[in-house]
Amino acid sequence: MPHRHRHTRAVGAAVAATAALLVAGLSGSASAGTAPSGPAPTAAETLRTDAAPPALLNAMRRDLGLDRGQAERRLVNEAEAGATAGRLRAALGGDFAGAWVRGAESGTLTVATTDAADVAAIEARGAVAKVVRHSLADLEAARSRLDRAAAARDTIDAPVRYVDVRTNTVTVQAVRPSAARTLLDAAGVDAGLARVEKSPGKPRPLYDLRGGEAYYINNSGRCSIGFPVTKGSRQGFATAGHCGRTGASTSGANRVAQGTFQGSVFPGRDMAWVATNSSWTATPYVNGAGGQNVQVTGSTQAPVGASVCRSGSTTGWHCGTIQQHNTSVTYPEGTISGVTRTTVCAEPGDSGGSYISGSQAQGVTSGGSGDCRSGGTTFYQPINPLLQNYGLTLRTTGDDGGPDDPPPGEGGTWAVGTVYQAGDTVTYGGATYRCLQGHQAYRGWEPPNVPALWQRV
Repeated sequence: MPHRHRHTRAVGAAVAATAALLVAGLSGSASAGTAPSGPAPTAAETLRTDAAPPALLNAMRRDLGLDRGQAERRLVNEAEAGATAGRLRAALGGDFAGAWVRGAESGTLTVATTDAADVAAIEARGAVAKVVRHSLADLEAARSRLDRAAAARDTIDAPVRYVDVRTNTVTVQAVRPSAARTLLDAAGVDAGLARVEKSPGKPRPLYDLRGGEAYYINNSGRCSIGFPVTKGSRQGFATAGHCGRTGASTSGANRVAQGTFQGSVFPGRDMAWVATNSSWTATPYVNGAGGQNVQVTGSTQAPVGASVCRSGSTTGWHCGTIQQHNTSVTYPEGTISGVTRTTVCAEPGDSGGSYISGSQAQGVTSGGSGDCRSGGTTFYQPINPLLQNYGLTLRTTGDDGGPDDPPPGEGGTWAVGTVYQAGDTVTYGGATYRCLQGHQAYRGWEPPNVPALWQRV
């Protein structure tokens, strides 16, 4: 199509500087002019991969077969790869077809494009280029048609739908292949776009103020805290919507009165938040192995293929990798969309608990199949849409409890507490910046200071 070639010169200019490899990964070096003075911080420095505690590194070693050094390098490489993929996504525009990391240390970033003319620009950033047939936008549009078709019929036998950037297809996981074909036909999705895969089971919600700790709903069911949050002067935590309805009361793991669900969505999405009473204080931590604190320093979305660890009140710490973002899954109670599929195991009672990559919050446990003895697949509700939906601020280390104060600087449309998505634009200090990776904004993360997250345009 003609639009594939109009931007080639711009792409070349945007990525002409070849990035040096960093610990077998990809550099997070910024484009000229993005930092006010001195060397620009790397993506790993911005996302505080050095804040990963021993408990998280040990869980990665156990579940991903890594030694400590490999786990540390993997977190660094994943941070750098996310920033590089964000820059290339912005540069490639409509040709962009997804990105993912691979290797024990996530040392290889692959970026897919629909235009062979983009290969040189991708390789100039130190990434591997893959030319594919379908753009990410086209695949996401097909998945949206599947979701609309699924809303009008029973899809419990074709419960999971997602864009798989690694195969450049819209994948439908089905208990019965005929159920997948019926859904594809109803949605009018071309067979060339789709792939049908055997479902490992029928996902179900995992029923049954540090992230990962237990809480009880109406003195009966048990779930897990996702991430402590604030809303103005109120404190509380984010969790899964299926754990409780608006107005339901909660008590802590110690059975002491805790709070009340202020909002809950399920199905459709799987998000909720609980406001706690004055006896409880939100902390910027997730409960790690042996009760150790795992720091939360932000909410930057990790790329496909990245490591991710989960904390839950039933099975504790477990790690795996991110398989696909923006997945749709049908539970017996209905369909939810926008969740992320992972290889991390979970069991009933882990619902609502924390998913974290390095020190970056990723989401809250929704549901899945399998268990932590034989292995399984789980889905999490991403944290950034949850924060945005309820106007919450993630509690992070280093903040002073006043996340809604105006940021220092020269003004503009950028604002602390706002959830930004890749492609969003803001002004700050008289310049315009484009968001490279989805995240919630914090003081210290002003666009000129974090080239891993913002690109000057």
